[in-house]
Amino acid sequence: MAEFKIRTYNNIAIAGLERFPRDRYEVASEIQHPDAIILRSHNLHDEPLPETVKAIGRAGAGVNNIPVAECSRRGIVVFNTPGANANAVKELVIAAMLLAARNICQGWDYVRHLEGDDHQIHKQVEAGKKRFAGFELAGKMLGVVGLGAIGVRVANKALALGMNVSGYDPYVTVERAWQLSSSVIQASSLDELLGICDFVTLHMPLTDQTRGCIDQGRLASMKDGAVLLNFSRGGLVDEAAVLAALDAGKLHAYVTDFPTNALKRHPKAICLPHLGASTREAEENCAVMVADQLRDFLENGNIRHSVNFPEAVMTRAPGTTRLSIPHANVPAMVSQISACLGEKGINIVELLNKSRGEIAYTLIDAEGEVGEDVVDAIRTIDGVLAARRIP
Repeated sequence: MAEFKIRTYNNIAIAGLERFPRDRYEVASEIQHPDAIILRSHNLHDEPLPETVKAIGRAGAGVNNIPVAECSRRGIVVFNTPGANANAVKELVIAAMLLAARNICQGWDYVRHLEGDDHQIHKQVEAGKKRFAGFELAGKMLGVVGLGAIGVRVANKALALGMNVSGYDPYVTVERAWQLSSSVIQASSLDELLGICDFVTLHMPLTDQTRGCIDQGRLASMKDGAVLLNFSRGGLVDEAAVLAALDAGKLHAYVTDFPTNALKRHPKAICLPHLGASTREAEENCAVMVADQLRDFLENGNIRHSVNFPEAVMTRAPGTTRLSIPHANVPAMVSQISACLGEKGINIVELLNKSRGEIAYTLIDAEGEVGEDVVDAIRTIDGVLAARRIP
C-alpha cells in the first residue's frame, strides 16, 4: 500500500509525475483521501478540500485559483513554482512587443484576405503595406512593472535588443536584484515609470492592492502611442479604460494573454489564449519543480517556495523521527511543544522554527520512535494547526 496519495487536476506533464516513486506514491485524478494535490489552473475555490490534505502544489506561479487563506488556517502548505516558466513568458513578451511595434497581426490579416492572382496580390501588397508601417524596438524605453523571475528576464533581454529599460518593484528580492542588469533604470514609483516609457509590461500578482491599478488616470499619464502588455493577470487593468485609451489613440496597442468579448475584436488589441507558459519546456519544468517540492515536504517536512509558509529546510538527523508542525506565530509555541515532548520522555535532537507573518512552522528531529499518541498531544496545544510524524 502506498505511503502517500496525490490527487492531480489538469494535465500534469509526465516528467513531473514520474518524480513520484510508484512503490511509495499513488497518483491519480480521482484518488480518495489525498495527502496532497497537484494542479495547474483548476479552481479549488468551488469545492471542499479533503481533511487529509497536507499540501497543495501549483505547477505555475499564480495561486489565485487556490483558497490560500483557508489553507493557512488549516495548516495546509501551498507551493508554487516561481521561475520555472519564466523563460517561456519572457520569450512571449518579446514576441508581443514585436507584434505590436510592427503591426504584424494586422498585416497578416490583410494579406490573408487578398484576392486575385499572384500579380494582383503583389500589386495590392505594395499599395497597402504603408498602412502597416511600424517602429523598431531599439532605442525605445521599456517599463517593467514587477521584477520577479519573469520581469528580470524580460528587462535583461530587452537591453540585449538595444532597448532602454526602467523597472519598478518595491518588493524586489536580493536574489532578483543580483540577477538584474545594472543598466536598468530604477523608477521610484509606478506613475514615474508610466510617464517615460514607450512600452510597459506588467509582471505582478493580482491582489486587492493591484487590482485595476492601470486605470484611467494612469493610462492618461502614459506617453502618447505607448504599448501596454499584460501577461500577468487580466484584472490588473481597468478594461474599460484601456478600451477608451485605444479608441482615443492614447495607446498604440494592448497585448494581453487574457481575452474578453470586449477586447478580442478590437483592431488595436492583440489577445492571445493564455499562452504565457504554454511550452513543453515550461510545463515540464513546472511539473518537475512542484513534484520535488511536494515529495520533500511529505517525506521530510521541508518547505521550499511556499506562498503561505516560511522556507524551512533541515537535514534529517540519523536515528530520529521527524515531527512537522504548522502553527500560529504566537509566543511560547515552541516551549509548549518542547514541554509536551519532555512530558513523554522524548529528547529533541534538532529543532528548526521559522515564521512568516501570522504563520509559523516547526521541524523537530526527536530521538528514537515517536508514537501517534505524542502527535495527538501536540495537536491539542492551542495554536497548533496540524501535526504529523515522519518516520
